Formats: sequence, C-alpha cells, structure tokens
Amino acid sequence: MVFMAYITLVFSIYTRWLISRLILEFLEILMTLSPRSFAPALVAPALGLALLITPVATSPTLAAGGGDSTTVTTPKCKKGFAWDRRAKKCKAAKKSSNLSDEDLFQTARELAFERRYDEALTMLDLAADQSAPRILNYRGFATRKLGRVEEALTYYQAALAIDPNYTLVREYMGEAYLQLGQIDKARAQLKEIAMRCGTECREYALLEAEIEKAVQ
Repeated sequence: MVFMAYITLVFSIYTRWLISRLILEFLEILMTLSPRSFAPALVAPALGLALLITPVATSPTLAAGGGDSTTVTTPKCKKGFAWDRRAKKCKAAKKSSNLSDEDLFQTARELAFERRYDEALTMLDLAADQSAPRILNYRGFATRKLGRVEEALTYYQAALAIDPNYTLVREYMGEAYLQLGQIDKARAQLKEIAMRCGTECREYALLEAEIEKAVQ
C-alpha cells in the first residue's frame, strides 16, 4: 500500500513536470517567432499555467501500516474526551457517547504518540471491536512503552494471527524483541517485512535502523 502510494505520487509529479516543460519549450518558440509586441500577451498566461502545474514538494498522507486508517488531523480535546467526526465536537469518552471505533482509534493513536500511554489504553478499552488488528497493535504499542513488553507481544501476536501482512505490527514486534535483547527474533521480523513490502518500505527502514543501533 505504501509502495503504491509513492509510485502514484512519483507518476503525478513526473506528469506535471513534463507538461510544464512542454509549455516552457512552447514559450521559447513563441518568443522566437512571434512579433515582440504580440508575444508578451501570450507569454504571461502560458508562464502562469506552467508555474501552476509545476510540482511542489508534497507527500501523500499515508497509513501508518497495514490495517491502519489514513492519518487524519484531529482537533485537540481535553483529557477524557475524544473528537466525534460526525458531530464535529469533543465528547466525553464513555460507552454512552456512541463514539465510533474510528474516533476512538484516532484519539488513542495521537495520545500514544504524545506519550500519554495510559490515556491511550483507556480510549482503546472503549472500542466496540477489541479484536480489530489496529486496536490490538496500538494496545501493544502503548503497553510496550509502559514497560510491559511481554504483555505487548501477546497483542502483536493476536493482531498478526488475524492479519499476518500487517507490517507495522511486525515493526513494533521487532522493537519489542530488541527491548528483550532478542536480536535474532527482531531480524526474523525484518525478513517478514521484506517479504511483504520489500526493503524500501517505511516499516523495514525503521526496524532496520533500530536493529543497527542495538548491535552497535
């Protein structure tokens, strides 16, 4: 999924560059052949079009790994609240609030990356589908960051039993093994990632870097 997203991005940038290049070449011919009094009237609109379609340095919003939703910008809510996308407001995070699993997941994910791991786990507890791989993955992530590495491994294993191609889980699992000093098992997960998304994907690069740091 990540590889295909980047292929699409590269193709889009190349196409836009090619069109802008053709326009600029047309301008060069125009300036040579057209009367000087007439050329400027054509040059300005054409140059504006070329600049408009010239690619800029952007990147697609990518999923954090297989099974994750696309990362979205979620407004900040106070502690114990989650953003309800449908109601477009913060709601108290409790069963009666009818928050969707997507809302709870996105809030938990942001809390985890803000190192508010206990709060992230509280959000995940409210999800209706506790067997969803992404819920299990971020439960494992938050639990591991709290130092409960063996427990975290059980969540990763449960997620992979459902979706063995979930490469982000494998990357996090590899990091868990490194925390336990089990480098061979981390390398085994690196090989599993390579089999699924190659050696150029984000998860492979992240785990490879962690392994290199561990063996130094």
